[in-house]
Amino acid sequence: MICCILGHREICETEELKRQLTLTIEDLIAKENVDTFLFGSKSSFNSLCYELITQVKVKYPHIKRIYVRAEFPVINEDYREFLLKRYEDTYYPEGLTGAGRLVYIKRNEEMIGKSQFCLFYFDAAYAAKGRSGTKIAHDYALKHKKRVIQFPLLHTAPQSDING
Repeated sequence: MICCILGHREICETEELKRQLTLTIEDLIAKENVDTFLFGSKSSFNSLCYELITQVKVKYPHIKRIYVRAEFPVINEDYREFLLKRYEDTYYPEGLTGAGRLVYIKRNEEMIGKSQFCLFYFDAAYAAKGRSGTKIAHDYALKHKKRVIQFPLLHTAPQSDING
């Protein structure tokens, strides 16, 4: 099972958010058999989840962290080795070449398409301030009936709540 990580560039990082995320990540691994986490880039939420999943990996060494590139369709061996110090694998999705300004949207759609679960940091008020790639991805995941887990935790649609 696969879970993608998507969120705003800026988040409100708190100890409570870290606690809730860690519990959710462990539930995904232990109860939902998630063994692969897909990461993009340019997001504080990605960075936080990477940190927490890396900590949880001590307890669950079989899990994989995969970096899905939106840039550099071809990478040299030095860059690949650099990425593989942090991730178990990396790839550049087919079909992104020539996507231009839509490259991050297309990369996010690829990640969502491969995933059964989508872990989001989505704040509607933040997204309303301007064009939001996270909102586009969030809407795409809901439209494609993915199991969306949204932070900050909200009590909304049942499909948003893995615990319940």
